[in-house]
Amino acid sequence: MTFPTDEMPLTHILVVSDIDRSRSWYVDVLGATLHREYGDDSSVLSFNGAWLLLVTGGEPTADKPTVTLAPPDDPNRTNHLFTIRVPDCRAAHATLSQRGAEFLTDPVDHGAETRCFFRDPDGHLFEISEYRRD
Repeated sequence: MTFPTDEMPLTHILVVSDIDRSRSWYVDVLGATLHREYGDDSSVLSFNGAWLLLVTGGEPTADKPTVTLAPPDDPNRTNHLFTIRVPDCRAAHATLSQRGAEFLTDPVDHGAETRCFFRDPDGHLFEISEYRRD
């Protein structure tokens, strides 16, 4: 078996506290496309070639016997975030702000890169980043 192949997409699973609120945010604010829903506890979204699976939390199961799924409990401490490369950070910031994204700061210029960060309703962190070659 060859691993991986093009038929094995990587899906990011995000644990959320309210599936309806999160699905609406990802579609209406971020611009993701709803692909499929499974009952009341999960939604599959696509975003620019990436798959996002939104799920509600859950206790351990037979295939993950020591793992409990829960949304972030402290949005200021994270071990995972998303970066979206954009051609114009300030324009993307304006568009996302108009759609309801709440940014931590306005875009900050770091020389060759301008970036800023925002969160989904549960605190998952997103960055928009414009990189300029010298």
